[in-house]
Amino acid sequence: MTLEIITSPNLAPIRHGFFTRRGGASSGIFSGLNCGHGSSDQREIVEINRARVALAMGVGDGDLVSVRQIHSADVATLDAVPDALPEADAIVTATPGLALAILTADCQPVLFADANAQVIGAAHAGWRGALDGVLEATLDAMEALGARREDIRAVIGPSISQRAYEVGPEFLDQFLMEDPENSRFFAGGDGDRVHFDLPSYGLHRLRSAGIGEAEWTRHCTYSDPDRFYSYRRTTHAGEADYGRLISVIRL
Repeated sequence: MTLEIITSPNLAPIRHGFFTRRGGASSGIFSGLNCGHGSSDQREIVEINRARVALAMGVGDGDLVSVRQIHSADVATLDAVPDALPEADAIVTATPGLALAILTADCQPVLFADANAQVIGAAHAGWRGALDGVLEATLDAMEALGARREDIRAVIGPSISQRAYEVGPEFLDQFLMEDPENSRFFAGGDGDRVHFDLPSYGLHRLRSAGIGEAEWTRHCTYSDPDRFYSYRRTTHAGEADYGRLISVIRL
């Protein structure tokens, strides 16, 4: 099966892609394009999958650069392939030939580009990272490389949608303490449960930060098991582990 790659005209002409799970070499619960070394999938199979992604992006295997994601607001600025994976949840570069890769399985993969300045970025924005400011930190790091905020475009890729993201009152309280107006991103559920709209919150943070343009591809990871891995769906199914989706951008 060939790889399935979701793209957005808003990032054109910068080469990029939100890869689905289709077209990979993994099997069993990881069936498809599992690109996460943090999973219990066979390492050599994950390497095969990542090599297929690198080939699709027109770079060598070693030029597909990622970070050790820790649900932070930290950003790694790279001008070459690092000797070791930085601990961060976003990456920016102005160096042609580097392909920036983010792994997700419900969290937001966000790809950024200033085509005029030739500066790109990629961020892993789960609820914690988004609340702590990883999206704004990515914009700051891109500006430090010469990008103009009003010229930066960002696209949020496949993420868990509001209807699938039920949370408890303690979760809601953290957002309300940050800003009472964050209540707009929550809808009622059963009892004291509520449903959180992660992509809308991400778009709000980006637009409030003054970005030129931002959109969500409107793909829900939880509700489409044939195309996407989902941590929450795996948890609900009682499965032992889950695959990781990869999203990539390059100059």
